[in-house]
Amino acid sequence: MLAISSEQTEGVGNVSRRDFLRLGGLSVLGLSAAEQRARAEASGKGLRRCIFILMTGGPSHFETFDPKPGAPGEIRGPFKPIATAIPSVQFCETLPLLAQRADRLAIVRSLTQDAAPIHETGQQLIQTGRLAGANLLPPSLGSVVSRLLGSRNDLPAYAVVPHLLGDTGTPIWQGQRAGSLGTEFDPWEVTDETGFRHSEFAADGEVVSDSGLRLPVGDPLRMAAAANWMAEPDPIRRSYGDSEFGRACLSARRLVEHGVRFVTVNMFDSLVGRVTWDCHASSSWAPAVLADYRNSLCPDFDRVLSILLDDLEQSGLLQETLIVAAGEFGRTPRINSQGGRDHWPCVWSALLAGGGIAGGRVLGASDARGTFPADRPVAPAELAATILHSMGVDLSTRLALPQGAEIALADADPIAELIAGS
Repeated sequence: MLAISSEQTEGVGNVSRRDFLRLGGLSVLGLSAAEQRARAEASGKGLRRCIFILMTGGPSHFETFDPKPGAPGEIRGPFKPIATAIPSVQFCETLPLLAQRADRLAIVRSLTQDAAPIHETGQQLIQTGRLAGANLLPPSLGSVVSRLLGSRNDLPAYAVVPHLLGDTGTPIWQGQRAGSLGTEFDPWEVTDETGFRHSEFAADGEVVSDSGLRLPVGDPLRMAAAANWMAEPDPIRRSYGDSEFGRACLSARRLVEHGVRFVTVNMFDSLVGRVTWDCHASSSWAPAVLADYRNSLCPDFDRVLSILLDDLEQSGLLQETLIVAAGEFGRTPRINSQGGRDHWPCVWSALLAGGGIAGGRVLGASDARGTFPADRPVAPAELAATILHSMGVDLSTRLALPQGAEIALADADPIAELIAGS
């Protein structure tokens, strides 16, 4: 196993292609971090990027990718299914544009976890593949990529747009930062001051304080320019729309084009008093109702993600850019008395495209009432392993944390059924 220390790694340019070929027959044991990056890049995968769209709040699988037209009305909800570009596969009518592009997508319908049904545990699992413990704040996948593959083009490897996660209910670890890996691998957040923000966490995951830091690597002004969606031509800006989510996805596309390896897009950075995927329909905290899926949430998501896919495909970058869209859990099978749905981590859906993922596939299934997986349960750790594998990270690598402990990169194998050519 390769142990990566917390010291700054050398640049990948220090390892030539000839040196890589000489190392090609060796195991991971004994390779430096620079050699690891050279190995990944020479394979072609190490040049890939990832745009991870966090559908903050936990979207209902019924009203998006996994409709249940045969279930009773209080379960199936108010909307109808529609055909997609995959024969015999249906989406909810709220996603007509993505339905037309389903042959480019891989849909996982059987994500499942049994942790506490709160946003933060789901956010930990979907962004890191594991839960926080007394001695570990698991680093986000973006932070792991930053640590192992390093920066390119004098830009940070990991960024979050438009803002880092804020108040999602409980002030504990959300899994979007570097955690136990060290703050130098925290994500860049582009702000009006072109600065870098992060929150400090205690060992138990509770927030200690906010502090302002400068980015430890890269040029802040160059980063701000790379993320500047206003630099795009008017027709491109109009195609993404005028929502914060649309602008964030356009910024994300620009960032990966400029060399940022991993960009997380928070569709919502907080959940307090806003219309989000968190459709309890029960209080000022979570006022969204199912009608908001039809009227605003799904139309925005559907249009922006479709444009992003088209944009990347037209530029030739889709196969080099992994797109992942997922929330932290699904919603309850039965509509509640206020006309919404509550938290449900037992089964939910995710979308993947590009980046070596085979399109036109549906993996797994929920049961007839969308309650539990009926076929091929998928753990968040498998999704995490798939993302790292797609980006060329050797999953046999172990990370040596600053505190002296070592952790595996993933607690599961990649999802072989989704990998092109498998």
